[in-house]
Amino acid sequence: MSDISPARAFRPAATEAPWARITLTLAVVAILAVLLFAPLVTVFYEALREGVGASLATLANPESQSAIWLTLFVAAFAVPLNAVFGVAAAWLITKYSFRGKAVLITLIDIPFSVSPVVAGLCIVLTFGANSWVGSWLVAQGLPVVFAVPGIVMASMFVTFPFVARELIPVMVEQGRAAEEAALTLGASGWRVFFTVTLPNIRWALLYGVLLCNARAMGEFGAVAVVSGKIRGLTATMPITIEMLYNEYSSVAAFTLAAVLALLALVTLALKSLLEWRYADQLAATHRH
Repeated sequence: MSDISPARAFRPAATEAPWARITLTLAVVAILAVLLFAPLVTVFYEALREGVGASLATLANPESQSAIWLTLFVAAFAVPLNAVFGVAAAWLITKYSFRGKAVLITLIDIPFSVSPVVAGLCIVLTFGANSWVGSWLVAQGLPVVFAVPGIVMASMFVTFPFVARELIPVMVEQGRAAEEAALTLGASGWRVFFTVTLPNIRWALLYGVLLCNARAMGEFGAVAVVSGKIRGLTATMPITIEMLYNEYSSVAAFTLAAVLALLALVTLALKSLLEWRYADQLAATHRH
């Protein structure tokens, strides 16, 4: 006769001892506190270390305002364009069969593996004034390097995979049945996209856009190479923060860092609000 009690023999596999659950929870909280909350609190503390007046004076500085507006401007261009390109790439990969699909997927992932500094250098070598294309653009009054177009291009390069990589698994899981049914009923391609495909991928698209936006506003490496770090002209918030910190203007640097962190927190809050507001629809989407 077995000496194992029935309660012990039929213990669910998913349960664990209370001490294991508590230990794991404390470990996760400790890691979050060290890697996330402590640096965030430090940023806001250092920004307000000399009072609110010093922080407001930093924000009133023309160079700081230029950096803020340039960062928002670049994100306003790069994110919608990457959303369009990401949807198009995901549609092509998931809805059509063709040779070289694996190569295309690999190309989409290149920004994940290539250093942003290398990406910026490639843009400089391709569109700089010493290149054929760059010299022609400069002659036409449309410089790319050390100008806003180069910053937008660099931001688009490093953030391109986010939207596509969020959409591809969702669209693969959904398959083609719904679109094919709509086409057999006489719907046009655009009507199928806006009435069938887009509603089914809207949450994945939203997540991809939010990730893309956060990455675009915080990009440093590629933008540092392409922009030339010209104060008041091509210096984004991350670039300006780095320059101020190297000049020992700690309060000014941390003030802009706090603004950048606030923008990220607003993005996160918007995502959480939408998830809470449309929780039922999101759950239904996951079930299907």
